Amino acid sequence: MTAETSEYGNYSLMTIKASTLDASNGPELKSEFVMLNSQGVKNIVVDMSACTYCDSSGLRALLVANRLCDDAIGTLILFGLQPDVENIFRLSMLHTMFLIVHTREEAEELLLRKESM
Repeated sequence: MTAETSEYGNYSLMTIKASTLDASNGPELKSEFVMLNSQGVKNIVVDMSACTYCDSSGLRALLVANRLCDDAIGTLILFGLQPDVENIFRLSMLHTMFLIVHTREEAEELLLRKESM
């Protein structure tokens, strides 16, 4: 299992369990995001703290999740990026496309602020 999902009030928390997001598990992760979306989930917070490597397949799954949340008028927030993974996001300029925070608490605060707008 690549990830574990828990439901909270206004969002789903997806905790990445794999140390790598790559071609071996990226499609599975993408399927999990699609399934959440089909169940009506519009806000997803992703805990990336266990992930130390992410290639294009992992990035693609996260981009799909971001698009699905946007299409549902929701939000995707990533937190806990390890230095090497954060570097990949910065080198590919994807840090400008994603909402990235340091902690789950910051993600929850951001969701509350967005909903009160």
